[in-house]
Amino acid sequence: MDKNTIIITNNQKVRDFFEKERIEVLYIDGDYKDVLYTVRDKVQLNYHLLTHPLSGSIKPNETPYKSIAIKKEKKLDLLSLELISNAIEVYKKLQKDLKTPFWTESILEDFRVIDLDLIKNALI
Repeated sequence: MDKNTIIITNNQKVRDFFEKERIEVLYIDGDYKDVLYTVRDKVQLNYHLLTHPLSGSIKPNETPYKSIAIKKEKKLDLLSLELISNAIEVYKKLQKDLKTPFWTESILEDFRVIDLDLIKNALI
């Protein structure tokens, strides 16, 4: 993984794992939507998506956790901008249809582990 890689996450397990690996992590104290909007803002500043914003089989209205890897580039990547914009629209639609449940702590821990596994497998 390149030194320009940043992982944007709201999952403390991801933050803790990648900080030990000396990978830059931007930890968001917020929800899935906050991660998507932060990534979109970065993409508009010439960052490129390294992982898909809707990766995995868990829908954005099922889990509160999301981790996305990006990398600084020299110019705007229109495909990354389209992908993150579409992911935001999917998130909004799914939240309108059925909001994320208030999960028990044990289920939240499962979602944190799944999110960590997805990002690790994509990057390592």
